[in-house]
Amino acid sequence: MPAKNGMTRRVVMGMLLPGSCLVATLAYYAFYNARFVDLLTPQATVVFHRAMRTLIIFSVAFAVQRSAAAMLAWYRDNVAARTASRLDDELIPLIRRTANVIIWVVALLVTLPLYGVNISALITALGVTSLAIALAAQDTIANVIAGFLIMVDRPFREGDSMKLPSGEKVIALEIGVRRSRFLAEDGSIIIVPNLDLSKSKIVNFTYGEERKAEPSSP
Repeated sequence: MPAKNGMTRRVVMGMLLPGSCLVATLAYYAFYNARFVDLLTPQATVVFHRAMRTLIIFSVAFAVQRSAAAMLAWYRDNVAARTASRLDDELIPLIRRTANVIIWVVALLVTLPLYGVNISALITALGVTSLAIALAAQDTIANVIAGFLIMVDRPFREGDSMKLPSGEKVIALEIGVRRSRFLAEDGSIIIVPNLDLSKSKIVNFTYGEERKAEPSSP
C-alpha cells in the first residue's frame, strides 16, 4: 500500500503543472466563447478556435508525459533499485525517451489536421522513414532483442563464471541493453555484443558447479 501511495503521489505531483495549464486553457476557452466570440471576425474566430484546440491537445500531451515520467521514476526507485540486474535500470531512460517521442508525435498528428495538413500522406512518409531507420539500425535492434532473450533464457547470469565463444574464461559483470561486460582473468574488461552471445556456444561453469552441489536423489 505505501508503494502504491508513493506512485499515486508522484503522478499527482507530476500532473500539477500540466493539469493547471489544461484547466486554465479550458476556462479561458469557455469564458471567451461565452462573452467575446461574437465580437470576432469569421477569420479571427477560426484562428482563435484553432489556437485553443492546439493548446488543449498540447496540455493533454504534457500531462500524459509527466504521468508516464512519474510512474517510471517510481518504478526505478522502488522496483529496479532492488533487483540484481541492471538491465531495467538501463532500459528506463530508453523507455522514457521513447514514450516522450510517441506522446508528442501523436499530439502533433492530432494537431496538424487543424491546420489543413494531410495526415495520410504524412503517415506514409513517416512509415517510409521508419523503415529506413530500422534498416540502418538493424544491428542495434538485433542486439537489444538478443539482450532481452538472454535475460529470459538465462544462459548466464551476472556473477557467473563462464567461457566466451572466443575462448576467454570470464565472470559476467553486466548484461546490458546492447552489450554485456565480462571480467577476464587478467583483470581486463571484455565487452561483447549481445547478438554474438546469443548465437554462439557458451560454457557456463557456475551452472555446472551448482548442479554438482545439488543433493542427488535416492
